[in-house]
Amino acid sequence: MQSILQKVTGIGPTPVEPDNLDGRVAIVTGGAFGIGFEVSRALAHAGCRVVMVNRKEEQGEDAKATITAESPGAKIEWKECDLGNLKQVREVFSELRGSLERLDFVVLSAGINTNQYGLDHDGIDRHFGVNFLGQFYAVNQLWPLLRKTSKFPGAKPPRVVFEASEMHRTAPNNVHFASLDEINDDKLGPTELYGRTKLALILFAKYGLAGKVIKENEDNIYALSVHPGAVNTAMQQQWKDAYPGITGTLLTWSMLAFGRDVKQGSYSALWALTSPKIEEEKQNGWYFSDPDTPGKESAQASDEKLGTALFELSERIIKEKLGEDALVDWKETKLD
Repeated sequence: MQSILQKVTGIGPTPVEPDNLDGRVAIVTGGAFGIGFEVSRALAHAGCRVVMVNRKEEQGEDAKATITAESPGAKIEWKECDLGNLKQVREVFSELRGSLERLDFVVLSAGINTNQYGLDHDGIDRHFGVNFLGQFYAVNQLWPLLRKTSKFPGAKPPRVVFEASEMHRTAPNNVHFASLDEINDDKLGPTELYGRTKLALILFAKYGLAGKVIKENEDNIYALSVHPGAVNTAMQQQWKDAYPGITGTLLTWSMLAFGRDVKQGSYSALWALTSPKIEEEKQNGWYFSDPDTPGKESAQASDEKLGTALFELSERIIKEKLGEDALVDWKETKLD
């Protein structure tokens, strides 16, 4: 649904419509709903095999039916996974690593919006667990398959794209990513909790993947983060839960008045996935605030030490929850 402002002015982002992705394979978390669904739909219509990963069965089945009705030959699948359950993340994504022959695109679009503090299945702040840590772990599980694909003759470098946000600027000033106790601070407000996860996604793409894993292993893989714009999705209804009363209502209505529609919200990710400029200009680790528009991220999001602390904390939490052997070695090439 277009915003009231867009209907009046006709102003909006330039459409991005990928084509000729035959033979390519994508995994999209949150791929059956909101922005993730529009990304899945565009990729599938372009001939890409798409595996959508979502928590709710009805969303997955509805999304699959919609896309196949539009493109009867579409190669579209759905997997159920709660990203706030690390054991389930390992089961689902390790199975995908073993069953897929290749993996060209990973889009990390799942998440919860600004909302009240709560814990996920593993006793972790649910914003951090779903929006960041579960996706960190998914990428870890998939990395050997991305590396394998990058070495196929004539293959283009795989790309990993995180749906971040300009809301990363609302992260608390005292973020250190030092401990789980810091993450589970129930005194933080909804926008701080959400903003911290979007900061984490930018840091992981820039310093965890591009600056560490890819650089150290000389991987021919690109990791990027993007801002979709202020988008009218059903997630925006969570403003009312985050801020009960008039504040939440006003925030929701402001999105309806000024936000982009969901399809427009997918353009940043689609551009980052398919633009030749990424490789031509070696834009690995970059954050884009719009298609072909490098973002001016916050000082926190440009702090390499903070990125290192985040990477180390993420690995530490996963090992504490699932055991010392829970992570795939980032140097690993075997798929089983």
